[in-house]
Amino acid sequence: MRYEEKAKLTAARVLIPAAILVASPMLLIVGAPVRRRYLRYVYRDESPAVLDKEQGRISVHWFVVTSPLLVWLCRPTEALARLISRRG
Repeated sequence: MRYEEKAKLTAARVLIPAAILVASPMLLIVGAPVRRRYLRYVYRDESPAVLDKEQGRISVHWFVVTSPLLVWLCRPTEALARLISRRG
């Protein structure tokens, strides 16, 4: 998506949080592993850049990665995973 495509950017800004809210029950239960896998997928070596300022492009993944709602919904399972790893 290019920076100049305002309609697409606005649609992504609205639809990404809506999709996260729809997936919120799943994220509250298994959010940490899903988020970790997703971030590995987005930032793998052969993937295109999430934000490419030189070419004026932005990926939809940028809205997901920077979403505070996603971080908030994955926090309970991340805390549980840390607790289990300390005891384990």
